[in-house]
Amino acid sequence: MQSQLSFQKRDTGTLFLVPTPIGNLGDMTYRSVETLKNVALIAAEDTRNTQKLLNHFEIETPQISFHEHNTQERIPQLLAKLRAGEDIAQVSDAGMPSISDPGQELVKACVAANLTVVPLPGANAGLTALIASGITPQPFYFYGFLDRKPKLQREELTALVNRSETLIFYEAPHRLAKTLTNISQSLGEQRPAALCRELTKKHEEFIRGTLSELVTWATTDQVRGEFVIIVSGNPNPEIETPADDFSQLTIEAHVDQLIDGGLRTNDAIKQVAHLRQLKKQDVYNTYHHIEKK
Repeated sequence: MQSQLSFQKRDTGTLFLVPTPIGNLGDMTYRSVETLKNVALIAAEDTRNTQKLLNHFEIETPQISFHEHNTQERIPQLLAKLRAGEDIAQVSDAGMPSISDPGQELVKACVAANLTVVPLPGANAGLTALIASGITPQPFYFYGFLDRKPKLQREELTALVNRSETLIFYEAPHRLAKTLTNISQSLGEQRPAALCRELTKKHEEFIRGTLSELVTWATTDQVRGEFVIIVSGNPNPEIETPADDFSQLTIEAHVDQLIDGGLRTNDAIKQVAHLRQLKKQDVYNTYHHIEKK
């Protein structure tokens, strides 16, 4: 067990996780600007991209590159600086560090070394899209980018079929049509969904409809910008119950078990009929003690 008082004075430095705008510089917070000015070093995903941000806010703090290709090399260097008492800010190109971006390995290393890690709130594409999507915002399941390989992508989607939470995906414009097609085929073409593009920018756009409609849009329209895909959860998930879990249960007890697990009565009856390969009406009659005439 470990306890951290984030702002307690200590001899070692602090790692600040600083979110950056996802398209609109006006979304940069005062606290984020102040933090970037006050730390000794900024660990940036792309120093050239971050330099534009620093120039805009007149921040003169030096940078060091920190991305997926040099993580193992950089972490010992950054830990050494933190142990020496230097404060470091970590930023990605846009949005929250560690969320579909570099950062988690450094955070884990700092926690393991008992070094302080302080997150700052700020811009996040997934949540920004979610609250304006028109899809139920909670509970939600953030997935980020699906695998680029079609076979692995379909396997990932198969594992998500029965999730009842709203799903959040990220995708690049040149892969959008293929990814949407796989999502539609795997999760069901009538699922309500929303495409959210160019968030916070001049050409911000929301396309709402069924997955089938969004696939048509993506294959006929000129697709531009980075996308967040919001997909409604499965309202009637099938709970796969191993045979030996219910073989000793009566039909009534089996239905009650599924109801206790969160299903509505009719959904539980339907699921029991499916698992036991019985007619739904027969399970309904048995559960409600209705005798056949």
